[in-house]
Amino acid sequence: MHILVLDKRKKPLMPCHPARARELLREGRARVHRIVPFTIRLVDRLQADSVLQPLRLKLDPGSKTTGLALAREKETVDPTTGEVLRTLTILMLLELKHRGHAIRDALTSRSALRRRRRGNLRYRPARFDNRTKPEGWLAPSLQHRVDTTLAWVKRLMRWAPVTALSQELVRFDMQQMQNPEISGTEYQQGTLAGYEVREYLLEKWGRECVYCRAQHTPLEIDHIHPRSKGGSDRVNNLTVSCHDCNQRKGNRPLEQFLAKAPERAEKILKQAKARLNDAAAVNSTRWTLFQRLKATGLDVEVASGGRTKWNRIRLGLPKAHCIDAACVGHLDAIKNWQQPVLSIKATGRGSYQRTRLTKYGFPRGVLTRSKSAFGFQTGDMVKAVVTRGKKAGAWLGRVAIRVSGSFNIQTATGLVQGIHHRFCTLIQRADGYSYSWTKIASTQGDAGLGRSQTAALSLPGLNPGVSRATG
Repeated sequence: MHILVLDKRKKPLMPCHPARARELLREGRARVHRIVPFTIRLVDRLQADSVLQPLRLKLDPGSKTTGLALAREKETVDPTTGEVLRTLTILMLLELKHRGHAIRDALTSRSALRRRRRGNLRYRPARFDNRTKPEGWLAPSLQHRVDTTLAWVKRLMRWAPVTALSQELVRFDMQQMQNPEISGTEYQQGTLAGYEVREYLLEKWGRECVYCRAQHTPLEIDHIHPRSKGGSDRVNNLTVSCHDCNQRKGNRPLEQFLAKAPERAEKILKQAKARLNDAAAVNSTRWTLFQRLKATGLDVEVASGGRTKWNRIRLGLPKAHCIDAACVGHLDAIKNWQQPVLSIKATGRGSYQRTRLTKYGFPRGVLTRSKSAFGFQTGDMVKAVVTRGKKAGAWLGRVAIRVSGSFNIQTATGLVQGIHHRFCTLIQRADGYSYSWTKIASTQGDAGLGRSQTAALSLPGLNPGVSRATG
């Protein structure tokens, strides 16, 4: 993983190799600016005196985890075909874990407690709801996802000379998927288009065989109404099934194949006409994030999730949020992806509550007004070197303070309780996130794609599904 570098006026320079960073620190030409992610600041150089290469920051927004990849891109022209080839060299991989579920649960609990206090415990006259939501309003749990992702994009733009952005804008290319339902089969014939349809069907049908409910097995695309009897290639006429069920069904209509289970057949027909609402909800936040990214003024490349998966499987890369981010958009080759991943978890900055609550919503006890004790604050990254006692050893992690001076430290391996404050040394102030290092799993491939789906990978690559927008 490369080291972020700033000039003496805190302007971003090109990231360097860890060995080069150690050399600069040893020679006294640099100072430690930040611990996580590790950033150094040069004391003898300005940005105007340096040569900067184009860096691209790629994003794969998710409901729980957003993948980010900072990469140096190089474009070359194939002398035989004249096609522009893009090669990415990964400099940093990050995974941002959101706390939207915690926000949702907190708001739900608060709403229930308020409703009980106002309705059941004391009478309050009814009133009409005269509050309206502004245009583009998102629920707090969804708005948090947009805000935290944009916050880290701006952080990385301050620490590295980012010149372009790439975002997976939609999970599925809905517009192009609806086109063959109306006009014809042009979209169905493309390799990338096939991945859009397959990924959409796997998500819609829960990645299991619709006939026998088999999971974790290769699935094949099946026509509900057979093509040999007039069935079309429309998405609402397609489903997924295991190989055995697909062979048993053959060219029989669904009603005939499930004659002994008419309820099941009716449910499949009803689900085939239903839309994928979850994908639409996720896409709404991605569009909001897209508008915010355009406001940065950088060139924004957007692509669909089908192309991301196509790139990842074509290059033989394992499944991970950060790897998906690296595979967003136009990509022909990728280097240096086998490196540690910085896992960032949104923890918040504390609570405004002045008391604890009972299960009925009444106050219990009083919390301290000050958020700091003995120069430390909950969330600070500290290093504790305990010289004696049962807790003897060196501990590095996120601290939780107490006014008594006995702290808890959340390390990478677990929670260490009862560390006295005099053993603690501040490493980095709390910024609302906790950090840890992870490794990318070595397993490759995706469950749910049968041979009929993966066979298309050997065909030449196509370029639809990618567009650019300049803010």
